[in-house]
Amino acid sequence: MAVKRPEGIFPYVSTDAWSEKLAEAIQNTCEQEGVTPPPSAAIVEGLATALGDTEIKKLVVTQRTSNSKVLATSAYRVVKAGEDKVLLLTCHVHGAGVAPWDLNDRTASFWTPPSPEATERVKALVDAEFALEEARKAEKQAEKAREARRRAVDDDIYAAAELAAAEDKYRAATSRVSEAQRERDALLSSLGNRRPRPVVKSAEEDGRAMAALVLAPQPREVAVHLQRYAVENLRRAGRGRGYDLVESLVAAGQLSRGMCVLQQWQLQDQTGQTSKSWRMVAVTANNRALARLDIFDLQVEHLVTGMPQSLYPYPRENTDSELLLHNQREVLNRISYSLNGELAAEGTDRERPAHRAGRIADVPTEVVVGCSNPAALEHLLRALNVDDHLRGIQPYDEDARLIALFAILIDAYATEGLLVRALAETFPEARGADRLNVDGVRSALTANGPLAPLSPLVPPGDEISPVALRDIALRSITALVFPDLPAAPPKTGQRQVRDTGRYWPIVRGALQEPAWSQTGAKTAAARTKLWSAAVAQLSMHRANILSAHGLFATADTKEGARQDPRSLRDLFLGAQAGDATAWAALVQRMVPNLIHAPEPLITPGQGSEAGGQRKGERRGPANAVAALKMAYKQEAPNVTRELLLSFAKAVLENPDATETPEAPDGTRLICYGEQTWPEESRTTIVPGMILAPDTEGQPTALVVDKAWFDELFPPTWGSTFQGGSSRSATTGTTGSADQADEDRSSDDTSRAAGGVAADPRAQLGTLRKELPAKIELVEGVYERAVQAADALLSDFETARRLRSDLGEDPLPADQRIEWMEKLTKARGAAEASISALNQVEALILKL
Repeated sequence: MAVKRPEGIFPYVSTDAWSEKLAEAIQNTCEQEGVTPPPSAAIVEGLATALGDTEIKKLVVTQRTSNSKVLATSAYRVVKAGEDKVLLLTCHVHGAGVAPWDLNDRTASFWTPPSPEATERVKALVDAEFALEEARKAEKQAEKAREARRRAVDDDIYAAAELAAAEDKYRAATSRVSEAQRERDALLSSLGNRRPRPVVKSAEEDGRAMAALVLAPQPREVAVHLQRYAVENLRRAGRGRGYDLVESLVAAGQLSRGMCVLQQWQLQDQTGQTSKSWRMVAVTANNRALARLDIFDLQVEHLVTGMPQSLYPYPRENTDSELLLHNQREVLNRISYSLNGELAAEGTDRERPAHRAGRIADVPTEVVVGCSNPAALEHLLRALNVDDHLRGIQPYDEDARLIALFAILIDAYATEGLLVRALAETFPEARGADRLNVDGVRSALTANGPLAPLSPLVPPGDEISPVALRDIALRSITALVFPDLPAAPPKTGQRQVRDTGRYWPIVRGALQEPAWSQTGAKTAAARTKLWSAAVAQLSMHRANILSAHGLFATADTKEGARQDPRSLRDLFLGAQAGDATAWAALVQRMVPNLIHAPEPLITPGQGSEAGGQRKGERRGPANAVAALKMAYKQEAPNVTRELLLSFAKAVLENPDATETPEAPDGTRLICYGEQTWPEESRTTIVPGMILAPDTEGQPTALVVDKAWFDELFPPTWGSTFQGGSSRSATTGTTGSADQADEDRSSDDTSRAAGGVAADPRAQLGTLRKELPAKIELVEGVYERAVQAADALLSDFETARRLRSDLGEDPLPADQRIEWMEKLTKARGAAEASISALNQVEALILKL
């Protein structure tokens, strides 16, 4: 028997007929405005099921000429964001019909970069938390059984045996709890105590990108876990608000519109079946969306993974706590039915949702229902969210604010059309910088997508590996934050205006910095913090961003970082061949991984090194970097080049490690500084930790930590190195000091400290270690030269053919003579080098 629904302020959502009319109207309007609409299913299932029939009637009108449905002129507006357009539907939605967005920019620092390995660890973490919960339940039952036996009055031998068995069972349950908790904590530590950022992409319909988002498929339990984690961090980010948002909504309602987008969840059950559901998520006003659900006494997962039927049952309906309702129309209608019924009843408690949610029964919002560039929709919505927050009054977490500013900087480069050009200049030997995809590069550098779009920047002879792509990303961030300026003209004694080039004005405008002439220490410190927050996004284990304080000076901010253009492969070969500048550049590439590691080796400075006697040992980040560079030249028995190169290789690979390291002899690993600690207090060994190498470069059973680093590379080395060199000693740039060091290092094989002749046997041993790397360097140079000659030949063949086909006049004689002279000079140099190589071959037989 049908029961009439109670009337009230809480709306009942639309029927299928009106949902189809709304979808038709949106599609026709998007066609008129020249934008792409969302998929039809997204409108019908995600949007229309949160609107009442009365509301849809206000939005949809019928054209007289074509008798087709379109949106009313007052119901939508078109917003331009750079070169893109977005069509926003203005409407009132059910107060409980919008879920917060997991990708809120205020919580960006609480997420790690997405990766398949991290996703698998989240699945294992969910299982570990379930196992821990079950172990705790078993422990409580065992404790109750033990207490019951203790209180028993029986004193015979059987009662004593039962008590002993209960004691043993309780100890075993306690042991299982401790073991389960260790497993859970180890998984959390391997995730950096964060979760991987959910991956979304544009929805597709018939192979065409549409104006909606789709989450990657995930198990239902993982979806619930990530939603609860996102809500927890959203609440944490909102604690700095100076008022109670929930009570504000109860008293005054929502006064301003938020913005929503349609998003699809793909949830997998235990049998492997995938269910899909469309919902609206709040791009802006995330905190208000969460507060509204709190007022309605709902959890975020109730909208996505299903609401328990027992939460809002119909009258005279049998309740089932395990029954989950997935249809959004059914969920919202049940909420409205229940709350309208409570309002109609007399004597309802004023603290019930029926009264508290009265002013948010429906809320004004704008829904993205069209976009001119759906492939970049996620990035566009992030930018709108960042802009909305930066203009707000709510306190912004420092890490999140800097990440948002870096995204604005990347957008500024892209808007000016200089993002690809800047990266092409940073990587002159890239295999195909012209093939870079701007959207992919933007997502990679802001940790919102994989690093694969950066692969065209890898040199032709190098392997495209995670280590190489991460190095490319770090160098790109450095180049964009600290762009190089053109060389200063010679001084003429007259007033000159410094040419700041193409890129520095972009940085200044995006970061709102003072004029170039006013750049000082404060600007350098602010820019360094921005760089540190940007590179921290790429790491699973994110440490304090102040660990980079002092690594970039005022000169780097004004003139540019001046990075070494060589690839990691060439730097390793150069360092192995005895090139001190190659090692200095390699150390600079290692710095982010030394900071953001499971066991950080570079930490924020705690004071002046000179005050060590008064305050205890102090060490700043710049000192740690300088000491590591000094170790290449320091005469120390426990530091060899084999150790340094093995350590550098492990450091550069550790962010991408997926397995826990194992000792060569199979023993249990221990952090170097915890050898005397009790076993229960030792740090858990997780993926990303590296094994301390011995003097031969072979791994040991000890894990590298701060104690190992400070003991092997003491602060006094860093102080000595910093005292005798320029800014390039800290930043790893190529300058006069490094050049002098290189000149001095060339004599190291012939003379030791103090001008005393070196041992010839040691000199021979050093040369035998360096020569293989030097041969590989020469081999790489010749390979590139051959490729360049082949490319030149191909270009000349094409030019000759085109001239013949078009009947063009030949080049002037003077230009041909000039080109031939240059090629003759190059060929002569090549012939001379061949003669040198022949002599080397003869010397190899005599070595």
